[in-house]
Amino acid sequence: MNLNDWFERGISTDKYTEALDKHRESFFHIYENFKVPEADKEKLQSKSNLRAIALAEVWCGHCMLDIPILLRMLEAANIPIRFLPRDSHLELMDNYLTNNKRYIPIFIFIDEEGNEVSKWGPMAPEVESFVNKLKEDLPEKGTDGYEDAWKEYVQKIGDTFTKDAKIWQSVYEDIKQAINV
Repeated sequence: MNLNDWFERGISTDKYTEALDKHRESFFHIYENFKVPEADKEKLQSKSNLRAIALAEVWCGHCMLDIPILLRMLEAANIPIRFLPRDSHLELMDNYLTNNKRYIPIFIFIDEEGNEVSKWGPMAPEVESFVNKLKEDLPEKGTDGYEDAWKEYVQKIGDTFTKDAKIWQSVYEDIKQAINV
């Protein structure tokens, strides 16, 4: 699959971030506070022949966590990125399903010819483990107490994603591994 056409259809980082609403503050908090280690910058710059496509949505909590970290990495490497909102690009999204579901974000790294070099997403293993552990305490959907427990679950995830630098680092390390840095 040649991904150059998809890259060209994508929107810029500015356009993506302009559309942020409920996750705006957390997104920019992570972006402003996450720093790529100096020791990794040269290794990242060796990947400057790549480009990135992000299948994402501004309402997605995992996107709020992962994209600011990815942006810092791409800035250090001088790698351009384009965003494709998942819900209006299902033809591409359906090539990157996780457990037959449209989980996001998905980051696709491509070469000059539009070939996929690697992909990442939808979450780092440590994040998946954290989220799954929290889910264990949720009552069954549709039962008494589910709605309140769900709201608490979402709040806990959002707070952790926004404030926990260890989570940020796990995302960073996992993306770094995906692009062989």
